[in-house]
Amino acid sequence: MKTIRRSNERGHANHGWLDSYHTFSFADYHDPRWMGYRSLRVINDDLVMPGMGFGAHPHRDMEIISYVVSGAIEHKDSMGNGRVIRAGEFQYMAAGSGVQHSEFNPSKTEPLRLLQIWVMPDTKGVKPRYAEKNYAAAPTGKLHLVASKTGRDGSMEIHQDAELLLGKLDAGQSVKHPLAANRHAWVHVAEGEVDVNGAKLSGGDAVAVSAEELLNITATKPSQVLLFDLN
Repeated sequence: MKTIRRSNERGHANHGWLDSYHTFSFADYHDPRWMGYRSLRVINDDLVMPGMGFGAHPHRDMEIISYVVSGAIEHKDSMGNGRVIRAGEFQYMAAGSGVQHSEFNPSKTEPLRLLQIWVMPDTKGVKPRYAEKNYAAAPTGKLHLVASKTGRDGSMEIHQDAELLLGKLDAGQSVKHPLAANRHAWVHVAEGEVDVNGAKLSGGDAVAVSAEELLNITATKPSQVLLFDLN
């Protein structure tokens, strides 16, 4: 079973310094049909203008993952981390018992585009933690495990029975992902154009998949997809 979420149906907020599309309900955008999917709560597609960003603000009890599609983001947090995260890099922060962070576009000329992802944790009040993974040079034509419950295969360990995989595909390349019984998938197209089990998706589109044993993802243009394997 597949349910398609089209890019042009998402929530949209343009604040001038920030142009954001919301796959799920967020801030002033509320749609009871789209409150999240399984433990996946937020996917915001953010375009941040040069020199602008989010000042210090708190989070708690949320697994927060950012993926920089283009440009760079300067991150600082109350755990003492301070880094510039560039295109092709993932950043993870377990907000847990409470953390503050700020995020700015350090460039004076280039916009920043990033995907902000929130996953509901399976345990509240954990000690905050931070991690990064760089996939800028990762090969195309395969799925790369970015995050998982156990941290297997060098992935970032998160507080949820969920996996996040990155697919970087050239035109004509395909990848497959088996879906175990009682597991569910959400495939978000960061950029490009792909076919997912017969569903044709473009940048910003997504599809929820349940009760299917195998995901077949084929790119018709150079593409990047985020695949969430959820309980």
